Amino acid sequence: MADNPTLPELIDMQIRTTGPMSIATYMGLCLTHPSKGYYKGADPLGARGDFITAPEISQMFGELIGFFFVNIWQQMGSPKEFTLLELGPGRGTLMADMLRVACRAEGFRDALDLRLFETNPALIAEQNAHLEAYGAKWVDSFEKVGPGPLLVIANEFFDALPIRQFVRGKEGWHERMVGLSDGKRQFGLNPTPVPITSMPERVASAGENEVLEVGFANGEVMSRLGRIASTQGGAILVIDYGYARSQTGETLQAVRGHQYADVLAEPGAADLSAHVDFEALGAVASKAGLAIHPLATQGDWLVRMGINERTKALSGANPQQADNIRSARDRLVEPTQMGELFKVFCAASPGLVPPGFS
Repeated sequence: MADNPTLPELIDMQIRTTGPMSIATYMGLCLTHPSKGYYKGADPLGARGDFITAPEISQMFGELIGFFFVNIWQQMGSPKEFTLLELGPGRGTLMADMLRVACRAEGFRDALDLRLFETNPALIAEQNAHLEAYGAKWVDSFEKVGPGPLLVIANEFFDALPIRQFVRGKEGWHERMVGLSDGKRQFGLNPTPVPITSMPERVASAGENEVLEVGFANGEVMSRLGRIASTQGGAILVIDYGYARSQTGETLQAVRGHQYADVLAEPGAADLSAHVDFEALGAVASKAGLAIHPLATQGDWLVRMGINERTKALSGANPQQADNIRSARDRLVEPTQMGELFKVFCAASPGLVPPGFS
């Protein structure tokens, strides 16, 4: 092997040395290897990257989230000190749009302690360019927040956390693993079954060959943030694609250059993600002491937050861009585009009434 092996070579070597690895281990290496992981490389966003996120589609997305957090902050009595934490801030576009609106509220900017959880050096540089004026601080731990209330925004973050997959067999569930066959990476099953009685009750009636995805990492992140928000006060807003109720089904996917790709083909070169189980996420947040609000589709939530009115206002102020503004609104809201696939989840301190939730 070369002195500086590639990530595929490192993964294959690990499999040969220690045996097949879980999908969670594989995803972790592919996305966050310290020097060769996907999120350590070039900017993955935009037309030249692998995917486009909602903040890159329209400023309205971030502006309405800014209104959301101002409302929460005011409901809490406009505390003189609070932490606003974004998980996976992309280029900083979402936060810049949020703060352009939010900081118009008297006292908000003076009270703001802005923290960003990011690992990609290229994106950190872009975030700094957008957010330097707000005194942003980059953190590598969810616990590195101030003593005041904690407000968290996570847009398309939880879908990229590692999952494990289990396949129902005749005698129990078998974990799906990544191994080597004739020198090529392949999926296989751990021959030792996980007893049916140790799996969640919600999949007790699953049929043979059904797949269950479990986001242990999602639960750990939500648990840690939930405990802080429960103790110090606050709210956690999660926007991502996923399902409202825990269910079986395989959603692990790879995207490269805006096209679906083979999950195993080029470790570190493609984005890997899986749908978020919002029911499981809510159960963890509830256990931490937060109130869970009814899950909304992105389209419904944005409409309740005023995106139609904002579209009219922007179109009126920029008539030459009116068609583009309305097209961006449709992409975010319409059921056939992002409106139903993406969900909006909120866990907050008991007593708060987060706007946009029925």
